Amino acid sequence: MRTENYQCSAERSEENFRKYRTCRDSRAWTIKDYSETSKNLIWGALKLPISHYYSNTSMISSIPTMPVSPVKSLTETELRVKEILERLDRLIPPRPFTHVNTTTSATHSTATILNPQDKYCMGDQLDVLLEVRDYMGHRKEYGGDFLRARMFSPDLKAGASGKVTDFNNGTYLVSFTLFWEGQVSLSVLLIHPSEGASALWRARNQGYDRIIFKGQFVNGTSHVFTECSLTLNSNTKGCKYLNGRDQDVFYCMKPQHMPCEALTHVTSRNRDISYLTSKEKNLFHRSKVGVEIMKNQHIDVSQCNKSKEVKEKCQIGMKIPVPGGYILQGRWLTTFCNQIQLDTAKISGCLKGKLIYLMGDSTLRQWIYYLPKVMKTLKFFDLHETGNFKKHLLLDAEKHTQIQWKKHSHPFVTYQLFSVIDHGYIPQEIDRLIGDKDTVIVITFGQHFRPFPIDIFIRRAISVRQAIERLFLRSPATKVIVKTENIREMHIEAERFGDFHGYIQYLTLKDIFKDLNVGVVDAWDMTIAYGTNNVHPPDQVTIC
Repeated sequence: MRTENYQCSAERSEENFRKYRTCRDSRAWTIKDYSETSKNLIWGALKLPISHYYSNTSMISSIPTMPVSPVKSLTETELRVKEILERLDRLIPPRPFTHVNTTTSATHSTATILNPQDKYCMGDQLDVLLEVRDYMGHRKEYGGDFLRARMFSPDLKAGASGKVTDFNNGTYLVSFTLFWEGQVSLSVLLIHPSEGASALWRARNQGYDRIIFKGQFVNGTSHVFTECSLTLNSNTKGCKYLNGRDQDVFYCMKPQHMPCEALTHVTSRNRDISYLTSKEKNLFHRSKVGVEIMKNQHIDVSQCNKSKEVKEKCQIGMKIPVPGGYILQGRWLTTFCNQIQLDTAKISGCLKGKLIYLMGDSTLRQWIYYLPKVMKTLKFFDLHETGNFKKHLLLDAEKHTQIQWKKHSHPFVTYQLFSVIDHGYIPQEIDRLIGDKDTVIVITFGQHFRPFPIDIFIRRAISVRQAIERLFLRSPATKVIVKTENIREMHIEAERFGDFHGYIQYLTLKDIFKDLNVGVVDAWDMTIAYGTNNVHPPDQVTIC
């Protein structure tokens, strides 16, 4: 892979390149030839159930014993990864079943409003008791169902997520805070039964081969594609692209008559492979995903002249409750702090003199597409790159504003060819920034990690946190914001891209970053409140 990260000239011959493979920058990628002779490889106490916003539960299975690189002793990072994986194993225990009829059925389960009232007031908490049963009507004796709770009023363009507590005995408590007045509909969806969630977890951690990466090597007018991977999977001679500090690694089969640094682009395809059994696959038919448990449940909420709580101004580092806000008239309103209502003039003033770096996937790229619609003075600067995943740059020379979006590095899953010339992992990109009070970094990653074993995501999250800590040492005034994942299409392929994987990553990310002084855009909570079920929601959701 030929990128500035290597600090090694792409024109060097293979023989000379071996001499220079140790680059001066400790963060540079090291490119090596290899022949594989052997295969080497928190959310508090994670007492959260599988339902959205659990307060306690269980679900993972075997993790491939293939470390990124051989180690002689466990480092602090390795110990942290091991600890998180063990906690997740306890959170998601195996749930074998003999027949689909013994799994959770939304139709046979019951939802009962506790302490029903003739009149509900804004600010009240409404609790619903769920008792889940199987298809034969038998009460389930364990929890772990992947549930999603939401309240909404379509006429008011209002919505909010609910909090689900799993008692691990087949009963759940769903709590809704009544944020607005009017008729409110209540919803609890059974996304997957506990048996399905357990199967997804086991399947996820069994292999890296659901995605095929293809690397394009270029030598003059010659273009050659070879297979690439996040792990060593062949005895054939190949190329290893290593980020030294964090041991992030990417492999490609070496084309004949071309050096490893001739890699210029990568693309990917879904491989026709599954680690689910035929019996387990029955749990993910469209008719069994996202089934409503609370049918036609409505309540009426009045204002009741309750006094409004005085809240402090929103600022970075504040603890976010569950839920952290709600939608009303299409706008996101926080529940725990007093947010500033921004108009065009305030946005212009806020952006003046700022250097803003957006690092992540296409859900964050939506931000850089949206901002010029609001701020007409922001103009795209042509960097002479091609494709949707090129680096994007917005400039306002008069106001000294620069906004940049750059995709995160491997794994990045897309049919489109993307360049790896100017390619860096998020920790590398953070390490390159000086930072100051007018620098803002926004980070998101997760969607492209869903098809792979969870340890890759955990390692990356820890590496990003460590890079932020290094940034704060040299520039504590720099503002860092972490955007969590969006929920996505309900009926997308569950084993590869489903929201169950995203939810476990969401819990893990929140735990890893919980005591760091960063802002959080809780896109998971927001997109549930909006009920979009779209990985790329419309503009009013993108910047709400």
